[in-house]
Amino acid sequence: MTNAIPGAPPTDDAMRTEEQPAARSALSRQRLASAWLFLTPMLAVLAFVAGWPLLQTIWFSFTDASLADLDAARFVGLRNYFEYVDYGDGTGEWFGLFFDAQWWNAVWNTVYYTLVSVSIETVLGLIVALVLNVPFRGRGFVRAAVLIPWAIPTIVSAKMWAWMMNDQFGILNDMLMSVGILSHPIAWTASPETAMWAVIIVDVWKTTPFMALLILAGLQMVPSDVYEAAKIDGVHPVKVFFKVTLPLIRPAILVAVIFRALDALRVFDLIYVLTPNNTETKTMSVFAQENLFQFDQFAYGSAASTLLFLVIAAITLVYIKAARLNLGGGR
Repeated sequence: MTNAIPGAPPTDDAMRTEEQPAARSALSRQRLASAWLFLTPMLAVLAFVAGWPLLQTIWFSFTDASLADLDAARFVGLRNYFEYVDYGDGTGEWFGLFFDAQWWNAVWNTVYYTLVSVSIETVLGLIVALVLNVPFRGRGFVRAAVLIPWAIPTIVSAKMWAWMMNDQFGILNDMLMSVGILSHPIAWTASPETAMWAVIIVDVWKTTPFMALLILAGLQMVPSDVYEAAKIDGVHPVKVFFKVTLPLIRPAILVAVIFRALDALRVFDLIYVLTPNNTETKTMSVFAQENLFQFDQFAYGSAASTLLFLVIAAITLVYIKAARLNLGGGR
């Protein structure tokens, strides 16, 4: 800023205005340096416990590594991913992960499980969050009680539901038969028609409180003034929800969905405990674990783990781009 009168000495206001950008720039650099100083230990630990194992897994996927002797692993290129074997009589066959029907079945199971479970959990979580956002007596107790399924360890939940879904002495069959919904007991976790839905039911029961908690946090940030203005204008509550509430909590819902989807794409413990050795529910994580440690095909399992990482990364990037999420916090 300069003085309005040419030739006159700069005023104090003009000098302070010229000094402000430099001061802000120095303050920004200081804050950035402090942020990196605090983040460096965390990034170093993260690189050690996550980055280095990931790089090793990717490397093993290009070798013939065996769990018995990892140091003797030799580089074999893309053989674990795809390889054409010529039988010498004019015929041949493709082998590798890209041509493994069991792998693609695991991919489909994972995607199907993620889409269905996350969709149901989002709808139910939104409903629960809307109920918990309404003032009523004992709301604090209800909020704490709703979180109990999420607080229970996944393995404990899976084992508990496995007993409840048992076809001989499970309480679920007994309840459904007593009200006439079922005519005979169902082996929920063993039947190919119901195994995946059994897993989805348990996951929805356990994880809906997590979705409700994140969406409730978004509802708490909505200003009450907008509801008062809509009430004065006589706007119908349903229209208020779709035109006011839903757009305002959309960022919270999108963040909740991406967090839940990332967790669902790498699901392992729930499937492994509730429906072991079931091809109808085998996910990419279970497929990788079986080849890594049970079948002694460490290199093949490493290739599956690498593809699992790439699939999750690709889906995450596409979702962030499609939803236009601003994870950096900038404008």
